[in-house]
Amino acid sequence: MDLSKEIDIAKSVRKNAYVPYSNYYVGCALKTKSGKIYSGCNIENDGIQSICAERVAFAKAISEGEKDFEHIVVCGGPAIDKLDNCLPCGYCRQFMSEFVGKNFKIYALSENDIITEYSIEDLLPNSFKL
Repeated sequence: MDLSKEIDIAKSVRKNAYVPYSNYYVGCALKTKSGKIYSGCNIENDGIQSICAERVAFAKAISEGEKDFEHIVVCGGPAIDKLDNCLPCGYCRQFMSEFVGKNFKIYALSENDIITEYSIEDLLPNSFKL
């Protein structure tokens, strides 16, 4: 599967992240079954209401009527030019599970463009929703 477009989008949108507290830049690209791609970056504040990149992308897609999702590419790290193996947090995993099936793929991008593939079931086993 060619993920090059999603990888480019996820990396690029990290530049828009608002991360004055964690200094951890996350970007993602969510692909719908219709072929559209929605991007998201993390947006922090000094309270508990920060928004993760994954939920930003899903909210954008859902608000435009999309409800059938193919996969998501996620990347993050402590600087724009540094990537860790960044995975969706527990809150995002539960949020995503509301809108996807158990085989929905999550691709985590790390240094040297190494991609690790997970299903939502891998990251959220025994969910009552899945």
